[in-house]
Amino acid sequence: MQAFRNCGLCASGSLLKGRTDFLVARRNMAVLRLSAACVQLLKDKVNVFCRGPVHQRLLRLPEVARSNTVAFSLGSGLCAVPFTQVENLSHESLIRRASCLVTDSANTYLSQTTLALVDALTQYAKALHTLIALQKRYITSIGKLTPAEENSIWQVIIGQRVEVSDRLEECKRFESNWMNAINICELSADAAYNSGAEHACTATKTNLQVAQCKVEELRKISKEAEKKLAETKAEEIQRMAEYASSIDINDLEDIPEAYLRED
Repeated sequence: MQAFRNCGLCASGSLLKGRTDFLVARRNMAVLRLSAACVQLLKDKVNVFCRGPVHQRLLRLPEVARSNTVAFSLGSGLCAVPFTQVENLSHESLIRRASCLVTDSANTYLSQTTLALVDALTQYAKALHTLIALQKRYITSIGKLTPAEENSIWQVIIGQRVEVSDRLEECKRFESNWMNAINICELSADAAYNSGAEHACTATKTNLQVAQCKVEELRKISKEAEKKLAETKAEEIQRMAEYASSIDINDLEDIPEAYLRED
């Protein structure tokens, strides 16, 4: 009886175990069939999409995605850039900006005309000193040179006097332009001050002072050279008079014309 029971339990256990395995197998088969159906459905969808214009649209999807990505990245970059607040473009601000531009142009004009005038005054002073040196050399050699040597040295002196005259005319021409630049700078400085651009007004007035001081310095040098030239001419006239009185009145015809004329 006990053996029969044991056999019955074994049989029932084997039966239950086989039934459980069968149920698991049926469940696995159902899952397999469901997976196969999903795969077939996806294949059908892909085949449908691959036909006609839909396929072209799908092919363009990466490009659209890239373009959208670029646009988004650019937008993000722009959002990260800090923008400077723009000044209100009122009439006052526009006038102030225009006055600053005027002062800049006036300062450029002033610097160029000042440079030209300073150079002209410098060359004029050099020409004056050269002429003074030539005339002093002639004064010391009065009565010691032959007529040919005297004519030669007087040709050099006359040429130097022409150069002095040309340099003086050049100074007058550049000085006229420089005075115009001075007037323009003064007007532009006043305009900048009235419009509220105090820094531009201050800079222009500073440039005016520097230019005027530099030109005034060169003018003094030129005036001193002109004064020395006048003194040299007076000394020449006196020396000529002394030489004329020291020779016989009958020999005056032999004196070169340069001795007898007054400069």
